[in-house]
Amino acid sequence: MSMTSQNTEARGKNSYSFDEFVEKRENLDWYRDEPFLQKAVKKFTGSESEQVHEKILSFSPTVSSQWNRLAAQSARPEVRPYLLHYDAFNHRIDRVVRPFETLLLEKGVFGEGLFSSQMTSWESFVKRMLVHQIGEGGVTCPLTCTHGLIALIEEFPDETHPELQEILMHTKEGVNGDFAIGAQFMSEIQGGSDLPANLLEAVPDGKNYRLYGNKFFCSVAHADYSVVTAKISGSNKVSTFIVPSWLPGDKEKEKRNGYQINRIKWKMGTAEVPTGEFQYNGALAYPIGPKDKGIAVAVGIVLTLSRLEIGIACAGFMLRASREANLYSEFRTVFGKRIKDYPLAASKLKLIENAAERATAGAFKIYDLFLRLEKPLNPGLKSDHPLDIRKQLFNLRELILLQKIGATKEGVEVLREAISVFAGHGVMEEFSSLPRIFRDVVVNEQWEGPRNLLLTQIYRDISRVADWYSPSDFVSNVLDGASQETIQAFSEQLEDLLQRPVLGEVSEGSMEAALEWDAFCGSFFKAYQEVALSEIK
Repeated sequence: MSMTSQNTEARGKNSYSFDEFVEKRENLDWYRDEPFLQKAVKKFTGSESEQVHEKILSFSPTVSSQWNRLAAQSARPEVRPYLLHYDAFNHRIDRVVRPFETLLLEKGVFGEGLFSSQMTSWESFVKRMLVHQIGEGGVTCPLTCTHGLIALIEEFPDETHPELQEILMHTKEGVNGDFAIGAQFMSEIQGGSDLPANLLEAVPDGKNYRLYGNKFFCSVAHADYSVVTAKISGSNKVSTFIVPSWLPGDKEKEKRNGYQINRIKWKMGTAEVPTGEFQYNGALAYPIGPKDKGIAVAVGIVLTLSRLEIGIACAGFMLRASREANLYSEFRTVFGKRIKDYPLAASKLKLIENAAERATAGAFKIYDLFLRLEKPLNPGLKSDHPLDIRKQLFNLRELILLQKIGATKEGVEVLREAISVFAGHGVMEEFSSLPRIFRDVVVNEQWEGPRNLLLTQIYRDISRVADWYSPSDFVSNVLDGASQETIQAFSEQLEDLLQRPVLGEVSEGSMEAALEWDAFCGSFFKAYQEVALSEIK
């Protein structure tokens, strides 16, 4: 080779490499390399801590490597779920086609039996927090919905419908190693979160029902069973039903149970999980829970668990964002200094880390309360429990709502800040999973009740119980462990806001009060997280 050729080949060559960073990121163990999460496990799992710690140490490498890679591969736009409406012989099948990577991931995640009687609640909780760190991946929304379906059937055992017990076993314990998947279909085109506006009709058919009408947002369109809200013919109140996607022997034939999937939605986030529009044309449905109490049943059990899970997911999202942003800031050199050595970047990294730890601590503390209370689901505001228990149940109810709006809003902010640490590379989805997770958390902010709806619910709840649970008592109980000055300040704010027209007619005064209420709820929940964080540190 001539000297000229050698010079030409060398000219303009850039030897810069990301290999060191990529190798370190790929070799991260999301539990072993997360000391704060280990401290939280030790603090909250009590006598189980050593056992849970060992179980998670064994579990974590699979999530951190194999499942993480599968989730990233299944997120490619060209393999997103789509519908095959007909087979080659013109039979309507509405097959939801998903990539092989998602099917492998689903088999692995559901095969863990995260809700089975063989696994403790805390082990399941920590494993789920790790699984959420892969993002949606086509599995975490189905996992959450399955949890709600299991809890619903367990809450209302029904000997007249043995099919429900079979569904419970299939989703909770698995049948011959196969774990069924659940879904929840409640929203309709006219109502979204407004469940009383449901129009789907349930027509009696012996001890069962047949469904007629449309559901407009049906996530986990590929599920085996779904929780569906509808109004029984002649009633203006909502009831709840369990609907199998296929009747016995029909799944192999791809003959659906009296319904069609009109289309798959095009969503900005959680794109790996298919969300469809369903048309029911006489689908067989099993009633569950008290007749005409479907809103209390659906919200008190299914949506409560979903909202609780969203808080767990946000903690996982933020832990991952913090970990990877810190790793990149140590690797990347800009203008002769590492990113982490610039005060502006260092301050952002510190804020991200604090938010991740607060979110994690808060999620553990709320789940601890959830596990300590007997029958924490669907108690209502006027339960028959002793006053002390009623107050704790109320605390849990409001904390789940506060966590849902607080963790999702901060999750969006944290993911955006973490992406900015990577600069231009941060938006390259082959470079980082953070943009995908960013879109997922934006969607989580809307699912299971958007922010304004839940802010309204919290305000109404606190107002309605004031005769037996004063606002100041509520604040002092929730913030137990905070300084007296903090408790007093929030108590005075809450007392004042309850006298303001937060839910009144639109005016300058009501809009100002509404903004203050929004800010109060955010600050109040962060104060709760700070208490939880101090208990771990």
